[in-house]
Amino acid sequence: MGFVRRRLICFVVLLAFAPPLLAQIEPHATPSAPAAFQFEQYARKRQTPQPPTGFLDHVVDGKLTLSLDDAVRLALANNTDIRVDEEQVETAKDALERALGPFDPNFLASFDSTRQHENAYSQLLGGPPVLNSLNQTAQVGLTQTLETGTVFQATFDSFKSTSNSGFYFFSPAFFTTLEFDLTQPLLKGRGLFVNRAPIVVAQRGLAQSRSTFEAKVNDILLQLITDYWNVIQARENLTVQRESLDEAQKSYGHDKRALELGALPPLDIYRSESQVASRRVSVIQAEYFVKQMEDQLRRDLGADIDPNIRALDLNLTEKPDPAGILMSIDIPTALQKALDYRPEIESMRQQLAADDVNVKLAHNGLEPDLSLAGRYVTSGLNTSIVNGNFAAGTYGSAISQMFGFGYPTYDFSVTLKYPFRNHQAQAAMGDALASKRADLYSDRLLQEQITLSVTNAVHALEQAKLSMEAAKVALDLAQKTLQAEQHKYELGAETVFFVLEAQTELTQAEEALVQAQVNYQLATAQVDHDTGDLLTSYQVQIQHLSY
Repeated sequence: MGFVRRRLICFVVLLAFAPPLLAQIEPHATPSAPAAFQFEQYARKRQTPQPPTGFLDHVVDGKLTLSLDDAVRLALANNTDIRVDEEQVETAKDALERALGPFDPNFLASFDSTRQHENAYSQLLGGPPVLNSLNQTAQVGLTQTLETGTVFQATFDSFKSTSNSGFYFFSPAFFTTLEFDLTQPLLKGRGLFVNRAPIVVAQRGLAQSRSTFEAKVNDILLQLITDYWNVIQARENLTVQRESLDEAQKSYGHDKRALELGALPPLDIYRSESQVASRRVSVIQAEYFVKQMEDQLRRDLGADIDPNIRALDLNLTEKPDPAGILMSIDIPTALQKALDYRPEIESMRQQLAADDVNVKLAHNGLEPDLSLAGRYVTSGLNTSIVNGNFAAGTYGSAISQMFGFGYPTYDFSVTLKYPFRNHQAQAAMGDALASKRADLYSDRLLQEQITLSVTNAVHALEQAKLSMEAAKVALDLAQKTLQAEQHKYELGAETVFFVLEAQTELTQAEEALVQAQVNYQLATAQVDHDTGDLLTSYQVQIQHLSY
């Protein structure tokens, strides 16, 4: 019988403490490191900025040689703005972790010991001149809130009393209790939805943070592409300005020889000489503008962090002249792609879904607070009655008596709390509805903005294609005009003024063609950005967040 009783005792204790624990166990869970060690690694990982990586793989002949695709990869790995925006995803993960907190089991253990020496002042105290007593209390308990709103608590109490007073039947006396408490909300706070609502909102927030992060990366890559082509354009313009300066110097040299031979009036030399000086200024300005654009591109790449990388010259391999078939897309197709793939749209969907949860949760807050509570207590004492007399037992006797369930206590209660004017809950409901209305208008505003940006991007693409064709024709005519004016000048039919004017027009035509070509490259990137296709075009994928 003793063996059977011990097995029964273990089984009951297991039933008492298992349900809360099982509610938290995840399938296929693996042992983890101690919490303090995990936090130390987590904090070190999140607080230490990562050094720039990948640049040395693109150093060729002492220069940082980059295609546009290379620039995108390096920016994704090293851009500081991306790293900053990535942290808001980590914050959303922490919010989800926090939302799970109310369902964490809480373990309680306490011990108290009191020894007392007291002078006897009455015969009722039991006879000894000095009363000596020792009282010790130990408690172990577990509390768990389930996702249904049920609060479960199991508590084991043990009390030991030792005294030399003659009025006690026996000493020491052991008293043990095992108590089970269960509280269940019936209206307000009842059910899986209400109690899991903060978790659902946090999950929506995590998904929203992912979409927001993807939108940020989309914007940053567009800025990187813009700055890359700005450097290309600045360098092409510098080449054009240098060629223009060379042409002006040739014209000046021709005039100088003509002046020495007496074929040119002395005052006419100043026109070509002033053009040389003016174009030299333009070259200087173009050189420093290239430096500014390169510094901006280095910042986008994260190449300005390491002084050794920052000191490298940039060698950009892309050409402004587009290759292959030019992009073509109509506005309805672009708009549909934008509504399907823009991360901002998905972010707003998650926000509206969270608003729906908050409205339902606020509606539950208007319900009366009605709860049902039950309590069961079994107790034991280290004593037994033999032939009408008390017989003292051991601590094990008290435990056995407790699990014999011969001295139970039952308790049942229903509690109702009904506010006649629940201003706080009504205000929370009003806030939830107002927030949802505001987000609905924000969603409409977002769609209007996307529609406008997509329409403008498609128009800019068409304009860039037409501008390239027109610029090529204008450049061809400017080259022919310059050849004609130089031939006339060499024959003496015209002055140098017309040659210099034709040189200026050719420079402008060359710059206009470069501008049109770069505008086309930027327009294609803008269309990809506004339709949500920019990351896909560069094979960039934001990993789905799992928790």
